[in-house]
Amino acid sequence: MGGLTLTQKEQARLQVLNGVLSYQVGVEEAAEVLGVSVRHTWRILAAYRKEGAAALAHGNRGRWPANTLSAEIRRQVVALARQRYTKVNHTHLTELLAEREGLVVSRSTVRRLLLAAGMPSPRRRRPPRHRCRRERMPQEGMLVQIDGSWHDWLEGRGPWLSLLLAVDDATGTVPYALFREQEDAHGYFLLLREVILRRGIPLALYSDRHGVFQRSSRETKTLEEQVTGERQPTQFGRALRELGIRAVFARSPQAKGRVERVAGTFQDRLATELRLAGAASSQEADRVLWHFLPRFNERFGVPPVQLTSAYRSAEVDLAGMLCFKYVRKVARDNTVKYNWHTLQLLPTPDRPSYAGAQVEVQHRLDGSLVVCYQGRAIPAQEAPPRRTILRDLNGTRLGDTVTLGCLARGVSSNGTQGQEWLGMLGVPSERAAVGSLSQVRGMRVAHLQASPSRRPTPRQLARWGAVQEAMRQGLSLRAIARQLAIARKTVRKYAAAGSPPLYPERRPRANDSGKERRLTKSLNSLD
Repeated sequence: MGGLTLTQKEQARLQVLNGVLSYQVGVEEAAEVLGVSVRHTWRILAAYRKEGAAALAHGNRGRWPANTLSAEIRRQVVALARQRYTKVNHTHLTELLAEREGLVVSRSTVRRLLLAAGMPSPRRRRPPRHRCRRERMPQEGMLVQIDGSWHDWLEGRGPWLSLLLAVDDATGTVPYALFREQEDAHGYFLLLREVILRRGIPLALYSDRHGVFQRSSRETKTLEEQVTGERQPTQFGRALRELGIRAVFARSPQAKGRVERVAGTFQDRLATELRLAGAASSQEADRVLWHFLPRFNERFGVPPVQLTSAYRSAEVDLAGMLCFKYVRKVARDNTVKYNWHTLQLLPTPDRPSYAGAQVEVQHRLDGSLVVCYQGRAIPAQEAPPRRTILRDLNGTRLGDTVTLGCLARGVSSNGTQGQEWLGMLGVPSERAAVGSLSQVRGMRVAHLQASPSRRPTPRQLARWGAVQEAMRQGLSLRAIARQLAIARKTVRKYAAAGSPPLYPERRPRANDSGKERRLTKSLNSLD
């Protein structure tokens, strides 16, 4: 082989083999230096003795690969790209060459040939965006990040819990946090209320696109939303507007990485604190958490760039803003209905009657109901049941379904009004001691258990088993309802049942009156 040129690796092999032939290096030492086995070293040495230095060169040197393109095809591809298929991107050109010209060439080969000919793709791709860490806000209170962390915080000693926490972007401290059974609007209302009471009203709130903060695009639009073209805010979003807090939504977990990293630190350190304290319930976990927060803020908090705080003073009616609000129309008898409650509106000096008016029912965090009209609270109380219901209940027993349904809807919170109604119905005094809705429900359950029951259907058994298995896996009620495609109310019923639930035997409704069916339906909705 004339004019042979050896590479650096081949020249090193030649030097080692010459040392073996001159008895300066042993075969085993040469194999170690060459990085091959002793057997292969003998094979190379034999070829070197027979063919000389040419045996050290690769056998395919100087040969064309079997799958190489001929020079004619190369020139044809470049010519077609310049003339017939001008301004066509590389991927499309590859497909056109295979469909119309019969030239099956890979896209990478076409790209390599055209780039070598000075013909880049006419379609310019967007260069990758340079990403860097976002600077913290200069003032405390300018931006607060909130999120929920669903985790096995109690490590098997209790149920899975969701930790709702808020992180100040400027300092990295946690103003407040609390445990909830699931990530819900009520928990975020409590979180925001405590942040405002402890620090003040922040300027902006940074969160993900959870259903608590933003309505899903898959939800059906109301008529008002179709006319205005804007989605109505959620209950939490409406509260932020009333407080003047700007809502910022993250499009990825990395965007709100500060609160994500804090949640990860809590899953490590707080879980250890809970294990050392032996916490086995959400109340015990909250007590450990609130003792943990000051130490965490002192350890991981950083000073802000500007010492002045951006939190605004909370000189507002927090109870009237951080609550659930619903619009209702007042009936002719000055009553409004909300969640199986009938509220009787009392007259005021400004307006003796509110019949036909649109009022706002506020379900506040403490469980109370407040009715407002044009921003002012209206005195209201629980309305007594209709006389038609009392007339239908005349002479019936306390265990009857209809009687219990009326009492469950009519008993007031203090129980006195319920005792009066029981006395009106002629119920004995020992039974008139039922003064709370929970006791009435307990009697209803006992009545159902004593009544003839029917076996659950295969579908109900399958649902109960699926819900119980999902509960053992630590899924929330929301996640189970989404996974099994059933209502959350049904999931809650199956989750609370320790065994497949029994149902009362269905009675024929041929002779039932319309009033009895309506009363029975109202009672069943309480279960």
